[in-house]
Amino acid sequence: MNILVIGEEENFNECQVKFGTHHHYLWERDHREAEKFLINQHLVFDFTLDDEPACFEMYAQNTTRVFINTSKVSLGDLTHSCDNKVSSLLFGFNGMPTFLNRNILEVSLWKKEDEAKLIQICRDLRTDYLLVDDRVGLVTPRVVCMIINEAYYAVQEGTASRSDIDIAMRLGTNYPYGPFEWCTKIGIKHVYELLEAVYEDTKDERYKICPLLKKEYYRS
Repeated sequence: MNILVIGEEENFNECQVKFGTHHHYLWERDHREAEKFLINQHLVFDFTLDDEPACFEMYAQNTTRVFINTSKVSLGDLTHSCDNKVSSLLFGFNGMPTFLNRNILEVSLWKKEDEAKLIQICRDLRTDYLLVDDRVGLVTPRVVCMIINEAYYAVQEGTASRSDIDIAMRLGTNYPYGPFEWCTKIGIKHVYELLEAVYEDTKDERYKICPLLKKEYYRS
């Protein structure tokens, strides 16, 4: 299978680990360069469209099968920008750093009737999938980033140190990383912007960004 990966080198490497090296991969950082190769690809994994939603128009008239990282923007919002006139077969996926290489692929649908095609694609990719609602933040990213945000509140209030919180979460909940370790691996930029997007979408106080996290984001 020909797979075009749009994103950073770490995204390209994660795809190879997740889906194996028996596919033929093409990697591009820039959407404008990537657009030149769409016609020859069986599948596209776009990790950075959530940061450049204006580039979504490249998929409107193309019939490629596309997985878009919808951590910070939903498929509904993207397709609405094109008056829902999109030729590509679209899926949302959890493309936040550290989340791709898991046993399952976290996926959302633009059209419910596309699930049959998703099943076949995932068979070809040799991965299981978990279907979630098309909402900003999906499921795992919003939960993990909310925990990171709460950990920042705990430090800001002097409840515990960062290292103590990381140790407590690893040992007490069996998480692979503590909140601050996870924030480093994901990148504070992604954590902040995801929380901001989810808060704008829900107005839920649980996602209101801790001032300490905001301060470190602006300094990064």
